[in-house]
Order: sequence, then C-alpha cells, then structure tokens
Amino acid sequence: MELGSLKFRVSREEFADSVAWVARSLPSRPPVPVLGGVLLDATEQGLTVSGFDYEVSAQVRVAAEVGSAGQVLVSGKLLADITKSLPNKPVDVTLEGTRVLITCGSAKFSLPTMPVEDYPQLPQLPQQTGSIPADVFSEAISQVAVAAGKDDTLPMLTGIRVEIERNAIVLAATDRFRLAVRELEWSPANPDTTAAVLIPAKTLSESAKTLAGDATSPVELALGSGSAVGNDGLLGIVNDGRRTTTRLLDAEFPKFRQLLPSEHTALATVEIAPLVEAIKRVALVAERGAQVRLQFSTEGLLLSAGGDDAGRAEEGLNAVFQGESLTIAFNPGYLIDGLSSLHSEQVLFGFTTPSRPAVLRPATEEEIEPDDSGNFAAPESAYTYLLMPVRLPG
Repeated sequence: MELGSLKFRVSREEFADSVAWVARSLPSRPPVPVLGGVLLDATEQGLTVSGFDYEVSAQVRVAAEVGSAGQVLVSGKLLADITKSLPNKPVDVTLEGTRVLITCGSAKFSLPTMPVEDYPQLPQLPQQTGSIPADVFSEAISQVAVAAGKDDTLPMLTGIRVEIERNAIVLAATDRFRLAVRELEWSPANPDTTAAVLIPAKTLSESAKTLAGDATSPVELALGSGSAVGNDGLLGIVNDGRRTTTRLLDAEFPKFRQLLPSEHTALATVEIAPLVEAIKRVALVAERGAQVRLQFSTEGLLLSAGGDDAGRAEEGLNAVFQGESLTIAFNPGYLIDGLSSLHSEQVLFGFTTPSRPAVLRPATEEEIEPDDSGNFAAPESAYTYLLMPVRLPG
C-alpha cells in the first residue's frame, strides 16, 4: 500500500470511543513497540480500529467518510489520549509520508507511524456457539470475576471456568479463599452443545464492563460449533459491531462442586446494606484488615474486631438465625465482595462449623425447615459465594 494514500473523516465521539475501547486491551509495556499500536484501516465500507498483542484482540467498525483507502499503525495509548481531548467537531485523519495528521477544529496533531507490515494478523473468529442478552452476561461475569485469582504463577486460578450444557451455562472462579458460582440460561446455536473451557477472567471482566448497545442486545460467544467447541483455543465475543478474541487458558480448574456443602447446621438471614456498613466500621480497628468476627445467636448478630493490644470495636445487627449459636471470622474485604455480588437486599448465610467455609446466597421468602437430624438442606440458588473463614485467635 503506497504511503500518503489514507484519508478519512469521522465523528469525534465515535472515533474517541472506538480507540479508547481498543486501546484498553493493549499491554502497558509491549514487548515490541508495534504491539502497543492501534491499526486504523479505512476502506469503502468505513473505518476499522484494531489492536492485538498475541493474547487478546479487539476490533470495532466505525462509520467514516473515506476519501482514500489505506492503513496506518500508531501508538494506541497516545491516540486514545488525543481523541479523548479533541473538541466536539468532525475529525480529519490523513497520512503524509511516515506521519499521520489529525485535525479537529483548530487543533492539529502530527504522530509518527509504525510499520504496518510488522503488525500481526488478527486471529479468525471461531464459529458462533450461542448468545446471551448483554445485561445478563455483564451481571453474571461481574458476580464471578470477583473471586478469580490475580496471581499469574497460578494460571488455573486466574480464569473463569465456563461449562456449557445445552441451554444452560455454569460460570465458576476461585482464588482458593473464596469460590463464586453463577448459573444462567442462554441461546445455543446448536441445541446439543456441551463443553467446558477456562477463559482469562481479566478479559471477560473488561468485555462485560464495556459492552455497547442496549441492555438486551445479544452478546455472541464464539468458541466453535458441534464437537469442535474450544478446539481453536480461542474465545470470540461479538456485540454491537465490536469483537474481542482471547486465548483460552490451558490449565486444569479445581473440581469446585465438591466444595459446596449439601447441607448446613445453621442458617442466618441479614439485611445486606447495614451489614456492609457495619463491617466497614468495625474493620477500622482490625490489624491490617485481617479479620472481623461474626457472632450469631437467636438474639441476632454481633460483629467485633481488634484486640487487647489495639483498638476494639463491636456492633450489633438484627438477624434471623436458626441452629446452634456460633462465632466465625472472615477477611472483611472478601466478605464485602461477596455481599456486594449477591445483588439482593438480604443475604442467607449457610454454616457447617466455624472452621469450614460459609456459603452466601441471595435470601428468598421461602422458609427452610430443619430435617430430623436438625440440619438444613442447602437451598438452590442461581448465585453462590463460598468463603473460607479466618482462624479465630486462641
């Protein structure tokens, strides 16, 4: 492609949004400069903005008046900063020699370009596997991603496991201290699809936060079709003219179902908003935010933190409690994460012993009666957050 052949005009808002969306997935320290670039490709069909770092690709189509077709590669972060700050007027982009000129009103920028021929080819999108409404996808991912690990030396814990069984999907993530599981329905392209893949939580989370279009617009998931689901080692996410791909994680996710207890020895229902506020207050005296103690009895809930050597705090709250009284301690940050992910007014805690994980679920109106041995069957729930307790002092 000859230099100096690119020329297009585009709306400032659409251009800035598209460049920002693509640039957010670029590495902050690219191993080679071209991987920190954004590729602008102008054709008769309009403008395509793309980014790819061999792990994650992002591509979006934008309506543009193209005077002359061509491609140019420029620094993604710099272009995102510039387009965001431009006045609200049409943007003209022209390639002159090895520099790209950006003009908007009386503002003018001239940026160096990088060699397009050194830029990697974006991966082909696998075949569509199914679709989910945008609002359901975004809520489900945010509920599960909160429990994913951040330690790259344990790759199996940095992902979200996605299990597809016909029209049902189960999402799960854990960092060894908590486990989040969400079940939902979707529309598979093939009604007999079954598969299980591990997808980087960071990419899924970013995609869920930056969906375009309205709440019910479909998000298409592309993992391949039939028996080839997941064989490409790639996931494609397509929504409202935007497409992302990410490499799947090649790691074994822990067997999580065996961690979920089938019954509880005690149950407690508490209002979430006052509980979160009380945890934040009481945790102010917890050493390095280490633990907040929760004492449940038929009289309600008593939160406490701190000890003899430092400040102490306690606060009482109303709670509906069934079972033997117990005291259990949690990391306050992890506890608040779980409570905030329930998207419900009340939480139902399920306990076995103070040293075993507690299970948090959205509370329902349904009363749970104990069986003959005094235990309570674990209720069914679309969302479950299992949290490891912290060892009580002494």
